[in-house]
Amino acid sequence: MQNARKRHVRQMRRENRRAGHTGQPPSHPYAAESGTARGHFPSRPAARLTGLTDRARRLADRVLPRTTAERALDLALGTALLALTCPAVAVAALVLTARRTPGGAWDRRPRTGLGGQAFELRTLRTRRLRLDLFSRLPHVVRGDLALVGPAPLAPGDPRATGPGARRWRQELRPGLTGLAQVRARSGMPWDDPALLDQHYAEHHGVVLDLAILAEAARNPLREQLRKARRTKAHLSDADHRPPACRRVD
Repeated sequence: MQNARKRHVRQMRRENRRAGHTGQPPSHPYAAESGTARGHFPSRPAARLTGLTDRARRLADRVLPRTTAERALDLALGTALLALTCPAVAVAALVLTARRTPGGAWDRRPRTGLGGQAFELRTLRTRRLRLDLFSRLPHVVRGDLALVGPAPLAPGDPRATGPGARRWRQELRPGLTGLAQVRARSGMPWDDPALLDQHYAEHHGVVLDLAILAEAARNPLREQLRKARRTKAHLSDADHRPPACRRVD
């Protein structure tokens, strides 16, 4: 036992002398396993730079959309639609103001946007020619809304705080229209708005956005054609000929 202790003391002295020549502390037998040796840690500037990079990446993930192509589509198409519909929206706003519409020409409501940031959604108080929808186009150009996305919810809405919904709702901009708006009219169980919004969050992209926009533009046309056919069928059922002309020889 004493011989083993002496050998251990001699080994420690040799390590101390060796450390004195190299200017480094003696290595601990468990340092390599535990990762506590100095060589296993990055330098302070490197660690600080890594932390800043991680924070910048997290901030970019919250502020920017997943793909810049979607934002480019919003800017290009949103600006074009805004230029085309701005005169009609301005005239409608003047008419509503002159009529002294209760509450004013514009409806203002708080909504939650990208990253959980709240903004004031301004909507024209009219449903004619979808001007209420087109009046929200300035929000698309500013970045509060996207052309396609989940419905904008009020702060504190329980649909935004449900299991799993908090994350993807903060990652996506709410939309001017969306998959739930164009598909929820069927009344089928799988067309529940919450399920459709979640499906869009998992598969969103430029191709899906274009398909939803095409469907959103096609639905009003279908409604107008359906009404026109009903009116035509109603008129054709009524026989307006004089009684003498109804007889067939």
